[in-house]
Amino acid sequence: MVRTNSNSVITEQYRTIRSNINFSLPSEDMKTILFTSPSKEEGKSTTSSNMAIVYAESGKRVLLVDADMRRPTLHHTFKMSNRLGLSNLLIKKGRLQDTVKKSGIPGLDLLMCGQIPSNPAELLDSEAMDGLMNLMKEKYDLIIFDSPPILAVTDSKILANKCDGTVLVVNTGKTEKEKVIKARDALTTSKAFIIGTVLNNYQVSKKDDYYQSYTS
Repeated sequence: MVRTNSNSVITEQYRTIRSNINFSLPSEDMKTILFTSPSKEEGKSTTSSNMAIVYAESGKRVLLVDADMRRPTLHHTFKMSNRLGLSNLLIKKGRLQDTVKKSGIPGLDLLMCGQIPSNPAELLDSEAMDGLMNLMKEKYDLIIFDSPPILAVTDSKILANKCDGTVLVVNTGKTEKEKVIKARDALTTSKAFIIGTVLNNYQVSKKDDYYQSYTS
C-alpha cells in the first residue's frame, strides 16, 4: 500500500505507527524491532513490509528480514527468489552482504527466509544468530523482523528476547481477546519489550471521511 498509494489514508496510518513507535522507544540505540501476531493471517507480514518502507522513506537504512522460517512470505510480497536467505546465513553458507537484496525502494534492503530448515527454533537461538544480528546493526539503522505467530511456535519468543522491541499485530474483530492476552503473556515471559499493538483491518467510521479528503 505504501509503495503503490503514498497518499492514501492507510499509508498515513503506517506513518502514524512509525511516529508512535519512535515516541515509545526509550533509547535511540534501539535498532531491532520484531513484528508478530497471536495467530496466523492477522496481517503481521503486510504490516512489517509497509513499516519497513515508511522507515526507509524517513531516511533510515532499513533491513527487512523474513524470520518466519516455517511459512515465509517476503519473497512473494516483493516477487523475488527465496533460494538464499536467513537460513543459509545461520548455517554459515554465504555472507550477509551477498545475500541481501535491493528492494527497489531507496534505503530498504531485504533478507529472505532462504531454504526452509528442519530446526528453525534452534537456528534462531544460536550464537550464529547473535553474531548475524550484531553485523546487521553495524550496517543498518533499523532491522525489522517478520516472525511467526507467537502462540503457534517458539520462534517468536526467542526473537522477542533478542530484539530491542516487539509490536503485536492483531486482526480487529477477528482475534479473540483471550489469544491477545496469551500473546502478551508469552512476550512478557520472554522478557520482550512490548512497544505496542497494531489493530489491523480497523473499520473507519463515516465521521472520519474528512480525513480521506485531507489526504487525497
